[in-house]
Amino acid sequence: MTSPTIFSCIKGASAGQEVLLGFASARDLHAFSFADVLDQVTGRGYQRRFSPQHSLDFRRYIQKPGSTTIPLTFNLRPRRDGAWSVRPGPKGFYELVLQNGARVLSQVDCQHRLGYLADQDIELPFMCFIGLDERDETAIFDVINGKAKGLSKSLLDYHDAQLSENLSAERPELFIALFLNSDATSPWYQRLDLGGEATSGLERRASLRTMQKAAKQFVKRVRGHHPITAEDAALASRNFWIAVVELLPLSFTKPRNFLVTKGIGVYALMEIAADMVCEHPETVPQPSYFASLLGDFVPQFDWTNAGPLRGLGGQGGVKEALCIIRDARRRARLKVANG
Repeated sequence: MTSPTIFSCIKGASAGQEVLLGFASARDLHAFSFADVLDQVTGRGYQRRFSPQHSLDFRRYIQKPGSTTIPLTFNLRPRRDGAWSVRPGPKGFYELVLQNGARVLSQVDCQHRLGYLADQDIELPFMCFIGLDERDETAIFDVINGKAKGLSKSLLDYHDAQLSENLSAERPELFIALFLNSDATSPWYQRLDLGGEATSGLERRASLRTMQKAAKQFVKRVRGHHPITAEDAALASRNFWIAVVELLPLSFTKPRNFLVTKGIGVYALMEIAADMVCEHPETVPQPSYFASLLGDFVPQFDWTNAGPLRGLGGQGGVKEALCIIRDARRRARLKVANG
């Protein structure tokens, strides 16, 4: 059995949490740590996807004379296998004992700084929380990185959902967006980008943030007409998108060629969904109801990148797109009535 690796540290407090402070080589910190990147299929993890460019930039910088960095932040999650331990050391210091081969230091805030330093002996400062569980670790990550440039807002939204005690009441729009992404009968099943590790074989169409913003307007519109729970709103939204896919299957099988699953399409179509729910006496219309109304105009409308919605973006673009789609629906209904 190989001897364990020991980091000499001091123990103190970072506000209300006990921490270790120490110094170690980048090589050792890399060898004993891991980034818990969000797996968008299983829902495990919380970190953003790895950015090679970000990490390479730091590697180049830290090797320059006079370079420096703030302490790398880790957490020692609770374990029962003895992979790590903290014990008193000489002269008031503490020793962090790590069994060789055990990646036990969760990278709370250092994923990209440490990512490409596996071969470097540069000494770096580190701070390590002791015994936080994954939920508390995620909350601290959000506090540290909530305003970080380049951090996906969808990832922070996903964290909020995991930390919420009553998501449907606190943030119904986020509840709806996550339902569309997690319900196996939904056309959006595992197709919203949550900001974590990209999964091969799945074509991402829109972000969680995009769907959430569209759902927020949907709920506001419908609740202005009659009461609806977040759960029923989620079911109505799913049924609407089921009808959309039945009428426009290529929009999901070849999403790059159409605007249906891009921001402008998602925002505008969720407004159309709200129109149709408000027109129906029940709060959760079935897919057949939506299909019958959408069938009057959706198949004939040009949803491609070269159609009437091309080039539209932003809040003003959404309003214009909605006017165009509503007009197409109105003209189709007049044609049916006159026919």
